[in-house]
Amino acid sequence: MSKRAYYLIDGYNLIHVWQEINIEDLATAREILIRNLTEYGAYEKFEMAVVFDAGQSEEDERVEEYGNFFRVIYSGFGETADSVIERLAYELVRKKREVHVVSSDAAIETVILGAGAYRHPSREFYRAVKRAKQHLRKEYLGNVTLPVIRNEVGDRISDDVFAKLDKLRKG
Repeated sequence: MSKRAYYLIDGYNLIHVWQEINIEDLATAREILIRNLTEYGAYEKFEMAVVFDAGQSEEDERVEEYGNFFRVIYSGFGETADSVIERLAYELVRKKREVHVVSSDAAIETVILGAGAYRHPSREFYRAVKRAKQHLRKEYLGNVTLPVIRNEVGDRISDDVFAKLDKLRKG
């Protein structure tokens, strides 16, 4: 079995192009992004890591696991999301993984392509996620049709039971 494609996503870069996300509340924005990417990754069978800058924090790099194929990474003290993405891209390519980087940061493009990874601009990736969600909605929800005839309990019980129930109802 071949390994899943691995997507490294610049979290804040993608949040800024995600039209439905209010960037004034970054905690909520991160939650919405994570929920959408988790669904998309499961649907497409991608392994994903979304990386957020936490360079102002005094903590070390932090990783949160969401199942086997999705993780959220917060960069450590003095480190940027770009540097984490670059490091992980090189490590994964060396392990013969197919790596895709989602970012519209021009500085990261040259490094990523030099590492042997693929680059996807954030806006294009956002559109791909939206198309997948529309496809899912259409495929699994589709047009809900109600039965033409009514389905009543009286149609399923014997005349004797119906008479007894009718007698109880009338008192």
